[in-house]
Amino acid sequence: SFVTTKKTPGDEQKAVPMNLKWFPTDPEESSRESINQWIQENPNEKVQEYTEPSRSLTLGEDGVMEGNSFGDDLFQLMVCINMIHISPWTSTVGLMRFANEKLIVGGALYCYGPYKIGGTAVESNLNFDQSLKSRDPSWGLRNLEELVKLAEENGLRLERKIEMPANNLSLIFQKL
Repeated sequence: SFVTTKKTPGDEQKAVPMNLKWFPTDPEESSRESINQWIQENPNEKVQEYTEPSRSLTLGEDGVMEGNSFGDDLFQLMVCINMIHISPWTSTVGLMRFANEKLIVGGALYCYGPYKIGGTAVESNLNFDQSLKSRDPSWGLRNLEELVKLAEENGLRLERKIEMPANNLSLIFQKL
């Protein structure tokens, strides 16, 4: 999912920019249909005003493999929640390349999920890692150090690591 904001006079005093747009993405049609239904049925009219219909996006080693309907759009923020461990590593490579291509300088890539640090994690996350790999050998918890290295190779720097509930991390990368 991607968020773009455009500054207008007076926005400096507001906590949330007035011209915020949310661009949800998913490679699976059924997930996109569910997202679009949620948007349409949401009683908060701001959700419909500030959320675009879900778009198809599949990431691979060379970046976007299919579904790039963003043209020349650039983003201040990209959000990636629970994707990195439930996809092949090549999708993470594609995410970092896409972030490098589509984020403005100073923009942020926010990633949330479970990670290994120094090749290990708490027992529940190691069990989860084995469960993921049993479903698809290309899935699994990624080593934070490898993710940071990949980000750096794509013009991003880890700015902040925040511990979250259920042994997950929030990672904020900034485009240099």
